[in-house]
Amino acid sequence: MIEVLFFGCFLTFVNADGVADVVLSCSLVEEGAGLGGMGGGALFTRTPATLVLRDIPVGPDESLDTLTPFVPPSVPDPDLILFENKVSSAEIPNAVMLLHADCNELEVMCEISRYAPRGLPERSDPAYFMVSLSVEGLDISTSLILQTLPVEKDQSTLTQNKLSLPLSQSGTLQTKVIFLVFSNINSVSAPLRGDVLLNCGFKQEETSLAPEVGLEWRLQHRGKGRKVLEMKRELDNTEGATVVHGERKGSSVDAAQALREGNVSMSLTELKVGDEGTYICTVNLGNFHAQQVIQLHIVQPPQVSLSEEKLILQKSSPQTLSCHCAKYYPLDTQMEWFFLPPTESEPKLFPNQGSLSSHRQHGDGTFSLSSHITIPPSFSPGTKITCKVSHPAMDEPLYVSIVVESPQPDSYWWVLGFLVVTVLFFYQVMK
Repeated sequence: MIEVLFFGCFLTFVNADGVADVVLSCSLVEEGAGLGGMGGGALFTRTPATLVLRDIPVGPDESLDTLTPFVPPSVPDPDLILFENKVSSAEIPNAVMLLHADCNELEVMCEISRYAPRGLPERSDPAYFMVSLSVEGLDISTSLILQTLPVEKDQSTLTQNKLSLPLSQSGTLQTKVIFLVFSNINSVSAPLRGDVLLNCGFKQEETSLAPEVGLEWRLQHRGKGRKVLEMKRELDNTEGATVVHGERKGSSVDAAQALREGNVSMSLTELKVGDEGTYICTVNLGNFHAQQVIQLHIVQPPQVSLSEEKLILQKSSPQTLSCHCAKYYPLDTQMEWFFLPPTESEPKLFPNQGSLSSHRQHGDGTFSLSSHITIPPSFSPGTKITCKVSHPAMDEPLYVSIVVESPQPDSYWWVLGFLVVTVLFFYQVMK
């Protein structure tokens, strides 16, 4: 992962309407000319770039007087890659969360690359760029498509050296957001046989880019991919036909919300282990498309039990006690044995943790595992034996315990004693 600095405290008070600017330090990513480690250069090159998001609305509690104005370079530099964007061209969801990310020690990832719309020349006028934004520690991720704005050229107009695009009088590449796709979650865990909502949405500028929106959800897992759901919907006709094709039973999208709010989140019901993986939400508008990626993890906590309901100490031979973990997912689980003698207050870890059975996988994809421990005859009655189980599906470990009970008298001597007592009783009665 490439470390990208974020000047989150570089906020600009623009006017009294409660808006501010954010300055992001990004990387301009371009394809390299080499073969990536095979005697050539890198597959991609990265050049420092700056993105200015102007006029982000801020809340009434924000102290605008403390915000530092963004000031363009006093002398325009054609080597500097500085994108200036009017946020109001298409509102960026959760943009206000970027205001203090750096001050809160949250790393912002910002990558910019050339974008070629389908059906248009690669170096078209205007030019287009894709911006990928995400914040470490916050479940927000956005893909923006920027379009350059016209520049009135004269003899003093400078051209950006690397991109060969005209600069504004202040030395910036003036752009607007025409289309974006966003998600409020990067990763989500859901229980086996439960339901989940995978969040995805889109926004575009006021002038629609196309009369119809296309949506595709795909699942990638362990090198294999498949389509989960596909939708097409007319944007300008509220009563227009919606075509939704769900290849996975129990997958759905609310077409009304897609039209009204740009909400193309997908619901999945009756989750199975096979639903786990990387989901790709791709939204198509005419020549443009953008996507978001969401990780879905399926979890199922283990059912934990001991092999014995009572454990009576055998002085003549050791005993085996088993701890069973059943029907859990994913595979990662940890089992530990502890014992607490009646004369002590803190449990101790068994020096020998015994043996583990092989993992058993069930038809629904879940696993089972058993751990076996040997209880020596030297243990004192009243000793508490505990099996501790840790698993990603549980916030805290699970404990199951049993207390060693005193050994019972040998049955032979007990019967003999009973007979002696009985004989003595009848002898006294018959005297």
